[in-house]
Amino acid sequence: MSGSEKQIKRLILEMGTGVSLHSLDYTKAAKRAVEDALHHSSLTIFRSLNLDPNAMQIELTIAAQEPENIDLAAVASILPYGEVTPKAVKGGLNVTDESSGTPCVIVNAGIIVRYPL
Repeated sequence: MSGSEKQIKRLILEMGTGVSLHSLDYTKAAKRAVEDALHHSSLTIFRSLNLDPNAMQIELTIAAQEPENIDLAAVASILPYGEVTPKAVKGGLNVTDESSGTPCVIVNAGIIVRYPL
């Protein structure tokens, strides 16, 4: 099968959660969610099968209560390989500290990796 006939196959789905406790920083929480997802994985498949990790197509979905307050380029830059397509959607959770009235921002990340095989 030539390169142009290869199908893009979903290989990986990883999830993570990140928190900004005091600063209401949605980007910081989103970066932590991506880092959490990455720390759950040791993907030796690329090295073991001699696959170029830069050929990965990565779909990054970030869920937060205020998705418009996320710097998606900054969050996507954490991913070391591949072509990243980030998007932010409504989700996550804000939990207000009753004593201070300050919300704790909780953000979720879903990372789908596809590869031409």
